[in-house]
Amino acid sequence: MANDPREREDQEGDLATQKKRKVEKVRRYKVVLHNDNYTTMEFVVLVLVKFFHKTDTEATHIMLSVHHKGSGVAGVYTKDVAETKVTQVQSFARQHGMPLRLSAEPE
Repeated sequence: MANDPREREDQEGDLATQKKRKVEKVRRYKVVLHNDNYTTMEFVVLVLVKFFHKTDTEATHIMLSVHHKGSGVAGVYTKDVAETKVTQVQSFARQHGMPLRLSAEPE
């Protein structure tokens, strides 16, 4: 008989089981555009096409959601990607004199 308990289990004929590894889901974050009274609709569509790779139709639909409902989801990403997109878009908006507001929120 072996001194190591793992070896004993194998030798004593116990049922071999595999330990399941717990895989955690990566938390996803929504990049949300918020309505303001100054950023033009055309600029919001431009941002959605340029940074979020939306078609003109998708971008227009999201822009109208922002305009009518107060906010709209541009995309869902991992935390790092969402925060990077928010930073890039805010910088781009500032360069063009637009006060566009965005946030990364947990899904």
